[in-house]
Amino acid sequence: MLNFLKEKRHPNLDSPEATLYHRELVLKKPALRKLYTQWYQQFKGSLDNLPNGKIIEIGSGGGFAKQIIPEIITSDIINLPHCDLLFSACDMPFETASISAIFMLDVLHHIPCAEKFFAEAQRVLISGGEIFMIEPANTFFSRLIFKHLHHEPFLPEAKSWSFPSSGPLSDANGALPWIIFERDINIFSQKFPNLQLSKITAHTPFRYLLTGGLSYKSFLPGFTFEIATFGERILRPLHKYIGMFQTIRVRKI
Repeated sequence: MLNFLKEKRHPNLDSPEATLYHRELVLKKPALRKLYTQWYQQFKGSLDNLPNGKIIEIGSGGGFAKQIIPEIITSDIINLPHCDLLFSACDMPFETASISAIFMLDVLHHIPCAEKFFAEAQRVLISGGEIFMIEPANTFFSRLIFKHLHHEPFLPEAKSWSFPSSGPLSDANGALPWIIFERDINIFSQKFPNLQLSKITAHTPFRYLLTGGLSYKSFLPGFTFEIATFGERILRPLHKYIGMFQTIRVRKI
């Protein structure tokens, strides 16, 4: 029914060409670019209270974090010309206790080896350093959208944190952040005693949907973005029921 609104999709989601195309979409859709900019500004604002150390972004993909945070080390598991490093989140090329911040935008739910990633994060983070993630939320409204209008699996009933993967983008579980940090938070705390969930906040109920994201044409002209932002701010008390995304902050103690 919504096929006429769909953006062109690259036949191989796991190819560098697909990610470069997604980057073009983010940059050319004014409202989507403004939303990404706001999210990167959240990343930048979190640096004020962190210890000195390297700042990295995992799964930089089609984003543009370096335009907002010039000192950030960008990376991806796909070889991309605009990324600084090529590595897996489950095997990071950094010394123990050398990283002050790990930023991730829509990345955790694509990592099929989440336990290995958190073990690596626990190793490389300096005490007081943080993992700062923006991920899909599991709210009444978001479940409807992610299950019926999104191409990625959204499986809150999954028993495991891992899932079979044939490529970094073609497989995922959009409910994985909720599984780890809400349903299984006690298990997370037992497995990673030096990583502490410090804050989790649902947000962005409508703006991403109205931008069309990477899958649909935009319903939100760039000049109306600030109006939509104001509308979401008014609805903030309802975000825990209708937010499509969540900010998750985890601190190394």
